[in-house]
Amino acid sequence: MSQPKSCWLLMGVLLASGACASSNKRGGSEGDATEGVASFYHDSLAGNLTANGERYDPDAATCAHRRLAFGTWLEVTSVSTGASARCRVNDRGPFVAGRILDVSRSVARKLGMLDKGVLRVRIINLGKGKGPPVG
Repeated sequence: MSQPKSCWLLMGVLLASGACASSNKRGGSEGDATEGVASFYHDSLAGNLTANGERYDPDAATCAHRRLAFGTWLEVTSVSTGASARCRVNDRGPFVAGRILDVSRSVARKLGMLDKGVLRVRIINLGKGKGPPVG
């Protein structure tokens, strides 16, 4: 193979391997922050299996995110009131356009969103193994 062709081949392999590496990322790094709309799970879902195999417990501090790895802890803060809560990703979703997070009832209560159903929030990725919720 001539030198220019092998150079292009090498570049193609490197680009393809870089694309594969970035597609394996689960949507954010520790410390990353995002703003958007959150909703909470309906009580009728209590006991249903979540995407990681746990049963949904309305009293647990858990949430659903489309891409973050299971076990990732998030700090979720109401943009309007400043109320905050920590929760652990154990499910996938939400699957409603314009929403970035579904939270359990206990988290929704701490955020003051039970009456509203949805709330504009800021989420900060705390990483895995950051312990139980605070506050």
